[in-house]
Amino acid sequence: MTSTHSSVILFQGDSITDGGRSRNDDPNHFLGHGYAYLIASRLSVDLAARQPLFYNRGISGDRASDLYARWNEDTFSLKPDLISILIGVNDAWRSMNGEASGFTDRLGRAYRHLLEETREVIPNTGLVLMEPFILQTGATIENWDRWQERIGEYQHLVRELAHEFDAVFVPLQQQFNDALQQAEAAYWLWDGVHPTAAGHELIARQWLDVVQNSPLKIQ
Repeated sequence: MTSTHSSVILFQGDSITDGGRSRNDDPNHFLGHGYAYLIASRLSVDLAARQPLFYNRGISGDRASDLYARWNEDTFSLKPDLISILIGVNDAWRSMNGEASGFTDRLGRAYRHLLEETREVIPNTGLVLMEPFILQTGATIENWDRWQERIGEYQHLVRELAHEFDAVFVPLQQQFNDALQQAEAAYWLWDGVHPTAAGHELIARQWLDVVQNSPLKIQ
């Protein structure tokens, strides 16, 4: 049987997306161990006859401006049919730490630039924008009010960008808030930012529920 990929799906973002992925073509490691791997695993089985192709190009530590800087090499060159983006927590984290690179908040500008270029260069590619999220534990306990304010601004921005660029918006903060009824914050986000295995599974389930019930359904 000839291998024919019906769809090319790209996951982009920071360490949450990176998930410890390898930087080679080893299919046992190149998707990492996070939500991108879980989503690809499920859809690769469900759609085996059509053999969708999944890429993970998340890089730990990235801000929106870092993502934009590598968009040509790590996005356009792959010619994806669908791009899923999760970014924002490092933009907030650096400003919380008072680092010089965090004084100018460029998330909105950089995010808009990469979406504008995407619509220009690959206009028919589907866009999925994932909501950044936090919980009150670990790194976010100190300055929690400021964390909530900054991430809240980013969440509003991403929702607005999704509407403006006709993208599918994947809400995640409420899912994590609701999960606190079952277990404490660190069970889901071990340091208030990075997911545990349970946190990644929660993200994957929400992504699949939203995207696979949208016009961008992978099939």
